[in-house]
Amino acid sequence: MSSRQCAVDLAHLARYTGGDDAINAEVLRLFDTQTSEIVDRLQAILDARDAKSWREATHTLKGAARGVGAFMLADAAAFAEPIDPVKDRGNASIAIKALKMTASSVQSFIKSYLKD
Repeated sequence: MSSRQCAVDLAHLARYTGGDDAINAEVLRLFDTQTSEIVDRLQAILDARDAKSWREATHTLKGAARGVGAFMLADAAAFAEPIDPVKDRGNASIAIKALKMTASSVQSFIKSYLKD
């Protein structure tokens, strides 16, 4: 599996953390929490028909995911970012499902990493 297909590219993360396991763990814990908060909030944002908050949340998730090397999640957030939840609720709902599924994969990877 290539680093782009892994839930988190640890080599990418190591470029920012110096490969320090304790720093990797702390960054991944923070990212895990941030991911949960953002993904959980997206349905409420969709229900509120708040396009600005949608763009902000998906953009934040995209940047954070790229930073830690969670490229599949970053790609899902990049796909979701330009969707207008006011005009295109159907695709916004699909994007939320994709983000939840991808986030779950990343979070499972993080839990496994933290147990090692």
